Amino acid sequence: MEAAEEIPQVTPKTRAQESLRTAPAPPEESGPVRLEPDLDFIRALRKHGVDDYKKCMQCGTCSATCDLSPDHEPFPRKELAWAVWGMRDRLLRDPDVWLCHQCNDCSTRCPRSVRPGNILAAVRQEGVLHYAFPRFLGRWVNQPEWLPLLLGIPIALLTLALVWKDPIESALGISRPAGDRILYNYSSVFPHWMLNAFFGFFSLLALVAILVGVVCFWRAMKVGVPPDRVANLGRGVVPSIFTTIKTVFTHDDFVQCTRASPRFLSHLCVFFGFLALTLVTLWVITARYNPLIQGEFIYPFAFLNPWKMLANVGGIALIAGLLLMIRDRFRDREDLGTGSYFDWALISKLLLVAITGFITEVLHYLRLEPHRHIAYFVHLAFVFAILMYLPYSKLAHLAYRATAMVFAEHTGRHVAAASSVANSGQARGEEEGDDVGRTTAAP
Repeated sequence: MEAAEEIPQVTPKTRAQESLRTAPAPPEESGPVRLEPDLDFIRALRKHGVDDYKKCMQCGTCSATCDLSPDHEPFPRKELAWAVWGMRDRLLRDPDVWLCHQCNDCSTRCPRSVRPGNILAAVRQEGVLHYAFPRFLGRWVNQPEWLPLLLGIPIALLTLALVWKDPIESALGISRPAGDRILYNYSSVFPHWMLNAFFGFFSLLALVAILVGVVCFWRAMKVGVPPDRVANLGRGVVPSIFTTIKTVFTHDDFVQCTRASPRFLSHLCVFFGFLALTLVTLWVITARYNPLIQGEFIYPFAFLNPWKMLANVGGIALIAGLLLMIRDRFRDREDLGTGSYFDWALISKLLLVAITGFITEVLHYLRLEPHRHIAYFVHLAFVFAILMYLPYSKLAHLAYRATAMVFAEHTGRHVAAASSVANSGQARGEEEGDDVGRTTAAP
């Protein structure tokens, strides 16, 4: 009897590498595929400074390295292959592009220094531009030469609102409350009705624009997903939304990434700082209709008012998180780069919103006229720029990434991955068992 052959050990990494070779193609990919490279898309990626993707040799190290990538149809290996061939439509409807959190574990371990994380970031930027509505605003927001115009639009619109407020008040019979309770309010120059109407109108426009983009993105992602997988492995949309909200608030994906662990604190500070400032803003805007407010509503808040304290803590957290992001980008610039204009535009605007907010508060407590009103005007202009250009800036990641995460839950992406690994392991075990049986039975 000959000795039985040793059965190789199956580790998570070897399983991931095996899945790269055995992962089934989507139904639309079965059979010959006619490739028509989008040269404009290839040139667009080159403009983002990610031309290194052409050096990819499809070794699969990036997919085997990523802790977020499932074994079933893992990323970003397949996305790099699509990028090389200029398969724009395939990439722009791929939810996996948005499941990547750019921890750059793959970039630091790539043997060819391709930087897959930066490539997926460039594809996400192209996705924001593709689904932007109207699309020309997406191009403007992401091109530095349009920055003076983009900053001038909020200033001009806010100036027009201030010029027209008195005639509108006279025409509509709007009266401002007068009294000695608030000696240094802002309503004499910036009445609440004007700010609420002004920002409310443009908030509605921004909401419509982002919803149009998200709906188009959802429809595009549905292409190529087998209906039976959704029926057998998927979950309802509402439960998927709740699961995604929990993941976003806990930042679980950042915890899983080894390279991104230092970025966890900065993103946490920015996220919850921005959320705190948004809650305070909504509280002020809805003051007249808020049933939780008992008695007279006094604004600006006193320094020890809980809402003022929440706003200050949120502003400090936002600035601290942004400074940590800037530090991390320059610390890893040799390996990962410092980022693109797409990144720096958002970081700069958020930083300016927080800084001008604190400057306005200090000038208000010093009772400096008209300095505090000028600072408040500048602060409102930056806030308006953040709001108006949200669907076209990197802040749109909040919507598109959350949509991709909901879609992954809804279509059973993670369940399919686990099922594929189990079936692959069972089949491999049966095959190895047959091999052992044939070996031990040999004379």
